[in-house]
Amino acid sequence: MNKVNYQKVLDELIINLERGKVVPRLFLHSCCAPCSSYVLEYLSQFFEITVFYYNPNIAPQEEYEKRTEEIQRLISEMSFKHPVHFVEGNYEPERFYEMAKGLEQVPEGGERCFRCYRLRMEEAAKLAQEGKYDYFTTTLSISPLKNAQKINEIGMELENIYGVKHLPSDFKKKNGYKRSIELSAEHDLYRQNYCGCVFSKREAIERNTEKS
Repeated sequence: MNKVNYQKVLDELIINLERGKVVPRLFLHSCCAPCSSYVLEYLSQFFEITVFYYNPNIAPQEEYEKRTEEIQRLISEMSFKHPVHFVEGNYEPERFYEMAKGLEQVPEGGERCFRCYRLRMEEAAKLAQEGKYDYFTTTLSISPLKNAQKINEIGMELENIYGVKHLPSDFKKKNGYKRSIELSAEHDLYRQNYCGCVFSKREAIERNTEKS
């Protein structure tokens, strides 16, 4: 199956929005402040955004709280063309561990991660439906380590279930990941060295041990 260039799809969608002179409401799932930085800079030109911080995968709780504070600080420091709001979801690590049962040894980037994408994106889709938003999406596709094709496939499945349009994305394109690193430096953001869950932390420790 041919890969879809989701950035190109998004470019065309934005052109049509600008022609229509509309500013849709976007419910944006955020995984962390560094990944959100470029996405907010980019999308706030065209959308009124509500940042939804929902990440039950993050452990320990102190790490979760640190990342929550960073995304709120980033929003308060950045300037936006259209309003950007913040909503924090519930911290429910038990939901993540229930989802990950039987997949604890699957390498990062595999089925466990795909289910984790869906867990977080589905919560965003549900709330986007309740809030009558025009679109929902996630910042996850900015990471070179995340599978943008899978993220968008999940998004389209959820669009069909919840009736809220999924905003297609591959935010690492157009130097998006590079720009997120620049913005992280500008705002002195805390950049973690693992995705967030205990399994990704274990792999990060193993990688560092092999290097030393």
